[in-house]
Amino acid sequence: MGRVILRRFLVTGLVSLIFCVPLAAWAGGTILVYGDSLSAAYGLPQDAGWASLLQARLEQDGKDYTVTNASISGETTSGGATRIAAALKQHKPGVVIVALGANDGLRGLPPDEMRANLATIVRASQRAGARVLLVGMRMPPNYGETYTRQFAQVYSGLAREYKTAFVPFLLQGMEQRRELFQSDDMHPTAAAQPILLENIWKALRPLLK
Repeated sequence: MGRVILRRFLVTGLVSLIFCVPLAAWAGGTILVYGDSLSAAYGLPQDAGWASLLQARLEQDGKDYTVTNASISGETTSGGATRIAAALKQHKPGVVIVALGANDGLRGLPPDEMRANLATIVRASQRAGARVLLVGMRMPPNYGETYTRQFAQVYSGLAREYKTAFVPFLLQGMEQRRELFQSDDMHPTAAAQPILLENIWKALRPLLK
């Protein structure tokens, strides 16, 4: 009789434990895409953007993650730093893809300010227990050799300091292909989104459980 009671107790306890644990704890977790219009599928249907394609790639690869795209068109690193705490609290990501800075560069903002803002985002994400993938951007040559060099060095320097995964340039492989950009010559077309995804995927895959 004692063994039967013990067995029932253990089974009941296990069932209770299963139903008390949030579903996210059993899944791979959330990947938070934290960027600007380049990640927000600007000018495109949302399901055509690289973040949506990432969800499909994860499912195809058998990785149980949910992609949440918190990117905002026009976002700067300052805006990103301001809202990162709330985003982390809301989504509780296991991985954060930080893809900000393009709008800072287009406005000619000081690289040191951009660096401080990105560092705030990276530190907050790591403190929350998330693995970070930092995605770099580059400025065109007409911004001057000094500014473009300092701008690019912000990303590589942060990746080394905080030991994050790193994509040096989101638009790698597209620089000389005008047909991959929309009429504004800034935002990638739908045909370009798989290229962006591949650039991200190479660095992201090692971070996934």
